[in-house]
Amino acid sequence: MPAASRPRPLPLLIAAGVLVVAAAAVAVGVAVAPGEPAPAAPTHTPVPATQAPPEPSPATPAPPAPDTAVYDVSGLPWADVFAILPALPVDDDPFGPAAEWLAAPAQPVIPVFAEPGSPPVAALPADLRWGGSTVPVVARTGEWLKVLLAGRQGTPPEGNPAQLAGWLRATDVVLTPNDTHVQVDLAARTVAIVGPAGTEVLATDFGWGTEATPTPLGRTFVMHTEVTSYAYTRGHPIVYLGVQSPTLAGFAGASTAVTAFHYHDARSGAISNGCIRLDGPATDRLAQLPPGTPVIVTG
Repeated sequence: MPAASRPRPLPLLIAAGVLVVAAAAVAVGVAVAPGEPAPAAPTHTPVPATQAPPEPSPATPAPPAPDTAVYDVSGLPWADVFAILPALPVDDDPFGPAAEWLAAPAQPVIPVFAEPGSPPVAALPADLRWGGSTVPVVARTGEWLKVLLAGRQGTPPEGNPAQLAGWLRATDVVLTPNDTHVQVDLAARTVAIVGPAGTEVLATDFGWGTEATPTPLGRTFVMHTEVTSYAYTRGHPIVYLGVQSPTLAGFAGASTAVTAFHYHDARSGAISNGCIRLDGPATDRLAQLPPGTPVIVTG
């Protein structure tokens, strides 16, 4: 698993409703003139259950109001790989669907919100040395976009280091459609790229994290890709992800413990510090994916 500190390269760590229809007796009072026969009381035929009108559906909540305020974000912390941002939530649907849109800042720096309508708590620059500016959109409500972000809510063992999330305003970003994601299945020992042309299996065996330093499960995304000087990568690129170790606060003396795909000679079974170890062709293929590409890891 990579760990990083500015400015040196990131070292690796490497829900059934029952419809009940009841007939109710209805008493009808009729005023009758003297000498006139009383009209017969009206009859009511019960409506069969199959013909009963459906129960009304719950009203769809109105989306949060758009926010057109101009914020000074100069004093806000960046949502980058080094950030500890307790005001932001973690992903509450880690095994939800892959994102169909990627978002990137339309301005040099944009505000990040913990929830729609609240004041911003962080900032997302358009250009980050270690990536994380292009992020997957995992939900949308009105003009608000829920995205995955680099950084952590807290560090282990006390804090929650799971995949960070936040909200952006649609007016602050450029959206790009996405039809591809990476699927890692630890139980089946497969790594595959899933796209419009089908499933491209890259590996049927690989290395993953040990019990003490497990590979994080759930949704994340490609944060940054580069070739480093680490000898064990044999010149192949490292594909850094936007999630960090669930058990390590830092690694190799640095303050981060980033998960990644990378090459390693030893690459079978639970042997790594959390990273996914692959052969050269698989690593090279993953490096072709653009930043922000969703990655889903299941157990």
